[in-house]
Amino acid sequence: MFTKATRTQRKLRLAIMGLSGGGKTMTALRMATGIIGVTGGQIGMIDSESGSAAIYADRFDFDLCDLKDRTIPGYLAAIGEATKAGMQVLIIDSLSHAWAELLEEIDQLAKRKYKDSTWSAWSEGTPKQKKLVQALLAFPGHLIVTMRVDTAWETTKDERSGKTMPVKLGLKPSQGKGIEYEFDMLMEITREHQASVEKDRTGKYQDKVIDKPGEEFGKALIESLLTGAPAAVADKQPAHVKGLLDLFRELGINDVAVAATEGWVRKTYKVQGYDDLTAEQAADVATKIKAKIVKKAAAV
Repeated sequence: MFTKATRTQRKLRLAIMGLSGGGKTMTALRMATGIIGVTGGQIGMIDSESGSAAIYADRFDFDLCDLKDRTIPGYLAAIGEATKAGMQVLIIDSLSHAWAELLEEIDQLAKRKYKDSTWSAWSEGTPKQKKLVQALLAFPGHLIVTMRVDTAWETTKDERSGKTMPVKLGLKPSQGKGIEYEFDMLMEITREHQASVEKDRTGKYQDKVIDKPGEEFGKALIESLLTGAPAAVADKQPAHVKGLLDLFRELGINDVAVAATEGWVRKTYKVQGYDDLTAEQAADVATKIKAKIVKKAAAV
């Protein structure tokens, strides 16, 4: 059945890829800081780079998971912990280690179980990769991942000599084939810290080059994504949740503020979002929001 298409709010799904020295980690932290300046909440980082992100602890406010288990189950467990903690923004730095570990696992499986047939071994590897992608897409907050890059080549036939020769195509993310399709935005960052937007589903930043993207870019990006109706379908929402959101509108609370309040709700009530609130919790939120508005009005 067809219905009128409407713009709804979205959670950020951003991948930043680039060579070492481009500033992927710094860029991710700066953008995340800009995001929570709008939404509120906490930044969490899954660091597979031997805890190197801790060097930024004096510049940014974030919780760090020093990931020792770089297998896909290790990443899944860390993403699960970030979900339980109610992280508003999750940075995964870097997603490439999961792929490197999976490739090593496939080689070992092929030798041990499939008579050196890596093609057969992928029958066990592909479902694991799919689970990782599903976990990324299902994370209830905003997501920024970094990825290392490899040089992409293809072989072509020289028309004059008839010989085949390798041709350099450019850079590709060091992750599973097609991983870039899973993100709403893909940026390639250079060693000069300039980010080229290779993909942007909103179209607003497509093909633009952004010099040292940071807090202001993160803020502008999230404000754009939070424009529109709440993503949850009203008829699937519990009545008490729908009533709470209706109250927000009656009080003149805009979409950006509603999204920011959800970050506080997740952290305060240990839920994944408005839809998980009990009737009692929704009533408590309503009471606190109204009290805050009254207090603010009295102070004017």
